[in-house]
Amino acid sequence: AAPAKRGLAMVFQSYALYPHMTVRKNIAFPLKMAKASPEVIEKKVTEAARVLNLTNYLERRPGQLSGGQRQRVAIGRAIVREPSAFLFDEPLSNLDAALRGTMRLEISELHHQLKTTMIYVTHDQVEAMTMADKIVVLNAGNIEQVGSPLDLYNKPDNLFVAGFIGSPRMNFVKGESAKPWNAPTVGIRPEHIRLSKDAGTWKGVVGVAEHLGSDTFLHVNVEGVGMLTVRADGDFPVTHGDIVHLTPDDGRIHRFDESDKAIR
Repeated sequence: AAPAKRGLAMVFQSYALYPHMTVRKNIAFPLKMAKASPEVIEKKVTEAARVLNLTNYLERRPGQLSGGQRQRVAIGRAIVREPSAFLFDEPLSNLDAALRGTMRLEISELHHQLKTTMIYVTHDQVEAMTMADKIVVLNAGNIEQVGSPLDLYNKPDNLFVAGFIGSPRMNFVKGESAKPWNAPTVGIRPEHIRLSKDAGTWKGVVGVAEHLGSDTFLHVNVEGVGMLTVRADGDFPVTHGDIVHLTPDDGRIHRFDESDKAIR
C-alpha cells in the first residue's frame, strides 16, 4: 500500500532555497531530515524533477536558475514530502508578468497530476479566477464570500467582492444615476456596456483609450455619473476626446443596498 500522505507543505513567496546546495540536494533536503533511505530519496527526487521539468538542472545551484525555475525547485521540495495539502503563499509575486502566466499554467497542471488539495493565497484576482476550483474572498480577516470563480463573477454578495473579481474592475454608479434600477448603488462590468457613436443611455467623453490588440479599454467621463471603464473590440475607432454613447445591459446589472449588500 502507498504510504499515507502527511501534513501541510508550504511554498513561500521568497523560494527559501539553500544557495550552496544543488537543485537535487534542495529537493532532497526534507527527505534527508526525515532519514529516508538513499534509494527512496533518489526515486522521489527523480520523479519530482520529471514532473517539474527540472531533470536537466539537478546539478545546478539556485543562483544559476531563473526565478521560475527556483520556484519549481521550491515546489519540488514540497512534492517529495507527499503532503495531504499544499499551501502556496503568493508564490508568483516575485516573478515578472510573462513568467507569472507560465507558472500559473504549470501549477494548475501540477494540481491535475498530483490530485492533492492546494490552498493558494494571492492578492491577484486573475490568479484566483484562472486557477481555483473554489475561491474564499477575505477582507480584513473576514470571509466575504465563498464560491466558484464564475459564481463570484456572476453573483457577488457585496460591493467588495464585486469590485475585486473581474478585470478591469466593475463600475459603480450611485445616487440619481442608479435610481432607474431602484437601488442606491448599481454595478456594471466594462464588458456589459454597449458602445455607440450615435445613441445610448449615457453620453460621455473618452479620456484614456488603452488599445491592447484584441480589446480596447476606454475610460469615459459621463456627466452626472463619473468615470466609467468600457471594454470594446480592439479595432473600435475612437481616440481621446471623442464623444461616445453608452448603454448598460439591463440583464447584467448588479444592484446593492445601503449596506453594500447585493439585492437579488
